[in-house]
Amino acid sequence: MSEPVMRRTQAGRVVGSSRAPALRVHSPIAKALSLCSVLSVLMFTSAPLQAASDDASHYSVASAKAQHSLLLDVASLGKRLVTVGDRGHILYSDDNGANWVQAKVPTKQMLTAVFFIDDSHGWAVGHDAQILASTDGGATWVKQFEDLEREAPLLDVWFKDRNNGYAVGAYGALLETTDGGANWEDVSDRMDNEDAYHLNALVEVKDSGLFAVGEQGAMFRSADWGQTWETLEGPYAGSLFGALGTDEAGTLLVYGLRGHLFRSADFGTTWQAISLNTANNGPLEFGLADGNRLVDGSIVVVGHGGTVLKSTDNGRTFNVTNRADRLSLAGVAAMENGNLILVGQGGVHAAAPTGADLGQQ
Repeated sequence: MSEPVMRRTQAGRVVGSSRAPALRVHSPIAKALSLCSVLSVLMFTSAPLQAASDDASHYSVASAKAQHSLLLDVASLGKRLVTVGDRGHILYSDDNGANWVQAKVPTKQMLTAVFFIDDSHGWAVGHDAQILASTDGGATWVKQFEDLEREAPLLDVWFKDRNNGYAVGAYGALLETTDGGANWEDVSDRMDNEDAYHLNALVEVKDSGLFAVGEQGAMFRSADWGQTWETLEGPYAGSLFGALGTDEAGTLLVYGLRGHLFRSADFGTTWQAISLNTANNGPLEFGLADGNRLVDGSIVVVGHGGTVLKSTDNGRTFNVTNRADRLSLAGVAAMENGNLILVGQGGVHAAAPTGADLGQQ
């Protein structure tokens, strides 16, 4: 299927609203199932950026089953866990995932990613290029921005501090704020992305800058924290769904389709392929969707088919676990007791540090 043509927006237009607005989210089979195929069939167009509406009639529906619905990302902030996903669902837990409270969210769209800069201030992004913000640790949310006519999702969000942040998404979207999200500016033209490859992930690399990855192995790095970007020739021509910085300066991992995982120790100049073998000694074939660096320094990467990878040497080697339920996983965070919270198909899953269900190691 050929890619639809995207009409580019005029770069540099600043938008915003001083009003306290509503909320939002992504599509039924997103990152957790096959982000690549979802994006390839969505017909995205682009239009001038619009300020978020303050129509309060489109809040996500409260549901006792929300924690079992499709969830696409999870963040750990102090004692609290926050997860986002389908139908505008945002849930939080203050007891290591034993109980979840559904936040009131001004959207019914799918949310694809969540990021907190501290225990209070966080942002979530999703379909219709919506950006939501919270100042109370995810208990309440407001809609800062949306672009309904664009009809394309934002797929990741990152903040340097409470004021300066970026969101990336389909067709090379790169949005910037310097005032905590009161205004967002389309700065997509800072990247040399002529083919408008979807940008799936944006991460900080220690002592180096920002790194973005996307479809067809697209890679971009910025040594000045997003002001200018360099296009890199990557090690893989297939889609990359995620990236993760390690505790070592200049070192990061990127991962995507069919278990492909690569490590760089020089901010993406050179790459080493990481071999991943399953319990039966065959190569890992499942796509990898998301990863996280845990408090103890270990790294966990999750993906389709219940795949959980864990490294204790900054991503040089990984142990591979495939959970018995084989449900696709889209996000991972650690509880205070060292166990994991996994999210994806089937909602929230509490797991041992290896990724196996608690009590089934």
